[in-house]
Amino acid sequence: MHLTGLNLLFWAASFAGHITLLWVLCIRHRVKAFPFFTAFIASNVLRTIALYAIAHSGTKAAYFYTYWYLAILDVGLQLCVVYELASCIFRPLGVWAKDVRHSFIGLGSLSIAVAVALAWIASPPTRLWMQSVMIRGNLFSAALMSELFVGMIALSVTVGLPWKTHVANIAQGLGIYSVIDVLVEAAHSYFGLGRDTRAYDDLSHARIAVYLACTLYWIIMLWREAPSSRKLPAQMHRDLLTLQGKLEYSLQTLRSRSRQ
Repeated sequence: MHLTGLNLLFWAASFAGHITLLWVLCIRHRVKAFPFFTAFIASNVLRTIALYAIAHSGTKAAYFYTYWYLAILDVGLQLCVVYELASCIFRPLGVWAKDVRHSFIGLGSLSIAVAVALAWIASPPTRLWMQSVMIRGNLFSAALMSELFVGMIALSVTVGLPWKTHVANIAQGLGIYSVIDVLVEAAHSYFGLGRDTRAYDDLSHARIAVYLACTLYWIIMLWREAPSSRKLPAQMHRDLLTLQGKLEYSLQTLRSRSRQ
C-alpha cells in the first residue's frame, strides 16, 4: 500500500502522542485511577504499529481484516472507558443512585438504537462491498460514542456533579473528538469511496488532527495535579449512604401511592 508523506506524518505524530500520554499516565500514577483509559491508549500504540507494518509490507486484505479486529477492540475499550468515567461521576459514594443508573442504562440503549439506525440508513457510494461495510461500521461506532459521551456530560450537568477533575478532562476530550468523528463519518457516508478519494482523505486527516489535539490536551491536563478533593470522614460517609437509602425508599413509596 502506498503511504503519502502526510499519512506518515500523522502516523508518527499519533505514535509519539500515545507513547507520551502513556508515559504521563504511568509516571504521574494515573493508571490505577483510570485502568481502562490506560488500556485504551496502550491499544492505540499497538494498533498504530500493527497497521503501519501491514500497510507498509502487507496486502489490502490483511490490512482490512486487521483493521476491523482492532476496531472492534477499540470500540470495546471505549465502552469500558465510558463505564469507568460514569462510575467516577455517578458513583462518588461507591453506590449507584437508582434514578441515575436507570437514566444511564436508558441512554445506552437509546444510543445503540440510534447508531444502528444511522448505519442502516447510510448508503455510501463505493466500488467494493468491503468499503461500504467499513464506512457503515465507522459511522455506527462514531454515533454510539458521541451519543454516550455527550449524554453522559449532559446527565452529569443535570444532576449537578462537579467537573473539575481528571475525569472531566478525559470525558471532555473524548466528547469533543466523538462529536467531530460522527460528523466526519456522516460526510464519509455521503461522499463514499469512488475513484476520487480526495474528499474522504481530507476528512480523515481533519479527524486525526482533532484527535491529536485531544491527545495533547490529555497530556497537559493529566500531567497537572487535579484540584484536591476533601475526603469525607467515615461516619459522614456512612450517614450519607443511609440517607441515600432512605431517599430512595421514600421515592419508591411516593411512586407506588401515585399509581394507586
